[in-house]
Amino acid sequence: MWRGLWEEGRDLSELTSVPRSLRDELTHSFPPSLTVLSSVESDRGSTVKWAFRLPDGATVETVLMVYADRVTVCVSSQAGCAMGCTFCATGQAGFTRHLTAGEVLEQVMFAVRAAAPRRVSNVVFMGMGEPLANYAVTSEVLRRLHHDRGMSARHLTVSTVGVAPAIERLAREGLPVTLAVSLHAANDETRSELVPLNRRYPIARLREACETWIDVTGRRVSFEWALIDGVNDTDRSADELAALARPLRAHVNLIPLNPTPGFLVRGSTRERVREFRDELRDRGVAVSVRDTRGRSIAAACGQLAYVTEGRRRPVTLGARRTPDSD
Repeated sequence: MWRGLWEEGRDLSELTSVPRSLRDELTHSFPPSLTVLSSVESDRGSTVKWAFRLPDGATVETVLMVYADRVTVCVSSQAGCAMGCTFCATGQAGFTRHLTAGEVLEQVMFAVRAAAPRRVSNVVFMGMGEPLANYAVTSEVLRRLHHDRGMSARHLTVSTVGVAPAIERLAREGLPVTLAVSLHAANDETRSELVPLNRRYPIARLREACETWIDVTGRRVSFEWALIDGVNDTDRSADELAALARPLRAHVNLIPLNPTPGFLVRGSTRERVREFRDELRDRGVAVSVRDTRGRSIAAACGQLAYVTEGRRRPVTLGARRTPDSD
């Protein structure tokens, strides 16, 4: 059973290594937590987004991305999100509840079966919710994936808007996972508008947490930066970001802002994204531009918002829907 569930990624009903009577009993006693509401694809089928209904009616979304050299699943840690980031569709939708460890792990294993025969190599906590606000579940899932599934901790990424005490706590867990901080602005005034949690943990406090992370884990920090036209793509923004990132030797991951119905400010042009990248390089910052996946099906960064109990539902453009998606 252990080999079938963890190593082979099988569903209980597929455990042919145990007697049928036991398999049937297990399937009846432990039904799946996730019910597929819809499945949409983009990028010629290499990106798939599922909307799942949980037993209490709450909903979450999960994204599978297949690349030439890796297979990544982006999981949700909460139904909705309470952080209220203005440019994020999940934050606009509001918070429903924390997920359980089983509900998060089931997202991973569902993707494992869907990706076969390719092996899921990377798990990123970049879906709906703030992973470090659901700390006990996030840390348990990381341990289960590392110890029970056998995944490299370096291939497990936790994205946070900056819950400083939880960053320091995670640093001491003994799991050298990858930490990605959704920064988006390097001055407190702008960041507090974009990321309200900054009022509680301003940039100076966040810097301390990042320093602790680096000192304890020996791993670098990645700063995520969604480029917004005229807001955080200016020369001054580049100066401020470089002044923060360079001493920490942080890597900056630039993300062309993905459109959401509740945030009407435009993302930076492709030309400005390239210019901003080059300005950071000239200032001695390690920087890359994220390969955006799933924008046409509202599966890209900041677009997940299938929350039935929240304030709005997602807008999907040009998506190919499955017959049961309505």
